[in-house]
Amino acid sequence: MAARLGQLTPDSLLALVARLALAGIFWASARTKVEGWFTITDGAYALFRDEYRLPILPPELATLLATAAEHVFAVLLVLGLFTRLSALALLGMTLVIQVFVYPDAWATHLSWAGLMLYLAGRGGGLLALDHALAPEPHRRTTAHGR
Repeated sequence: MAARLGQLTPDSLLALVARLALAGIFWASARTKVEGWFTITDGAYALFRDEYRLPILPPELATLLATAAEHVFAVLLVLGLFTRLSALALLGMTLVIQVFVYPDAWATHLSWAGLMLYLAGRGGGLLALDHALAPEPHRRTTAHGR
């Protein structure tokens, strides 16, 4: 039974689901901060200024960086392009959110981190542009679509 379940859930399927789940979370968050294609709202700036109050970065810069990162890394995850980098970048963002913004949301952030760590460690899978664009010898040694 366990072997059959393993065959029904290959690593590449798990990676695809993780990529799409994380992309959905961060894309939805990014879209709440903008109007139109990419006009950051006054509300987004207020959120970073009044509620998030991150140390080190000025709120205007933090708003811009976070909004851009959520958009860019979500798209890259959907495409499976620079998957490991995208997962690590979003993991860093999640750690900042956990430590400085919402320390009581550890259960949610831990579930995101589990998906990000999987992608950082295993990559985007056979159904990712990373795999399609890799040199042939690298594709053979890193294919984990079983």
